[in-house]
Parts: sequence; C-alpha cells; structure tokens
Amino acid sequence: MLSDAPKSNRYCSGRKRFPRRTRGSVLLCGILMAASAGFSSPAPAQQTDSATTPVVVQPGAPGEPTKTLPSSTRATPPQWSHADVEFMQGMIMHHSQAVEMTALIPSHTENKDLRSLGARISSSQSDEIKLMRRWLAARREPLSMAMPGMPDMDKSGQSMPLMPGMLTPEQMDALRNAKGPEFDKLFLLGMIQHHNGALIMVKELFDTPGAGQDADVFNFATDVDSGQRAEIRIMQSMLDKKSKEK
Repeated sequence: MLSDAPKSNRYCSGRKRFPRRTRGSVLLCGILMAASAGFSSPAPAQQTDSATTPVVVQPGAPGEPTKTLPSSTRATPPQWSHADVEFMQGMIMHHSQAVEMTALIPSHTENKDLRSLGARISSSQSDEIKLMRRWLAARREPLSMAMPGMPDMDKSGQSMPLMPGMLTPEQMDALRNAKGPEFDKLFLLGMIQHHNGALIMVKELFDTPGAGQDADVFNFATDVDSGQRAEIRIMQSMLDKKSKEK
C-alpha cells in the first residue's frame, strides 16, 4: 500500500483519465481537497463587509473630474442661488434668439442639411425654454430680468449690451435679408457664435461660488454644454464642406 501513495498523489494534479486501480485514491484526494477548501473561508466575510461600504461620488463640472467623498457624507439637497436664477433667466432670452434664427430657415434656404439642423435646434431649445420657465415659476422667480448684459432698453432708450454670443441687430438684419447659399453661410457662422456664447454662460455659472449646485440647474447646464459643443462641430463641418465646394 505504501508503494501506491506516490502514484495517488500524481492523480491530484488534474489529469482527466484514471486507471481503475487508482479511483479510490482519487476519490480520497477529492474529499481532502474539498475539506481543506472549507477550512479557508474566513477571507470572503471580510470582502463582503468592504463591498457593502458605500462609495459617494460627486460629479464634476464640465471638463472636470469627479470626486470620491468620505462614506460618512450625507446628501443634502442644495438650494438654488441668485446666480442660478440669473442663468435661467438669461438663457431663456438666449435660446429665444436661436429659435428666432431657425424660424427663418424654411423661407430662406432649400438646403436640406441646414433645414434638418435648424429643426433640431428649434425643437430642443423650445423644450428647454419651457423647462426653464417651469423652474423659475416653481421658485416664484421672474421669467426675465432687465439689467446690463441683457438685450433690453434702459430708461434713456439706449440698447443694453447683449449676452455672450447673441447676434447684434445688424447681424439679425443681414440674416433676414440673405437668401440661399449666402443665408446658409451667415446662419452657420451666426449660430456657431451663438452656441459659443452659451458655453461661456455655462462656464460663468460654474465659476460662480455656490452656483450650479441645484440638481435641475446642474443637469440642464451640463446638457447645454455637451449638446451645443456637438452642434458646433456639425456646423463647422458644414462650413468646411461649403468652402471645399467652391
């Protein structure tokens, strides 16, 4: 029997075929291996405890990384700030001009790509205007404001400066008076300028201490940032295509 012991050890190494005379040794080997595995089980209990420890992640502003916070962190819904209110009020006016620009497309160009783009911009920004109006109304805030930086009139009747990216009255008149390829070019250039202005407004919001922490404002502002960056790339490629066709 002692001479068979080394042979039975060989069959614990994982071979699939066993001679009949060794089957008893293999069975004993399997029982011993299973028993030894059962005695080494304390470690999984520690892993289970660590797996249940909550991980708190704070999203970063556009272009910034997320932060991992201590597990003791407790969620407290932040209150909206005055800067949040001004951002929503200003973006309503900003979006309104974009919708006004897209309304010119059906009567000013036959460009199918531009018509499709304009319809998408008009639909998305009209929906966002409704969202911003609801947000302000729910907080009993005015839907608009009259202050420097808004396209309004002061008491002397003089025009106030426009918000970032908005077209001047002269640019809007030029767009209304253009047709066909000239309209296409002015629209694309004007809307790229307009979208870049919206990106500036989002950046200014997140650069303001305490602003952009309200969940609705944060989600909306980040959507504006990502969506308008994507549309800028589309419009720039359309301009590049037109320049190559000349």
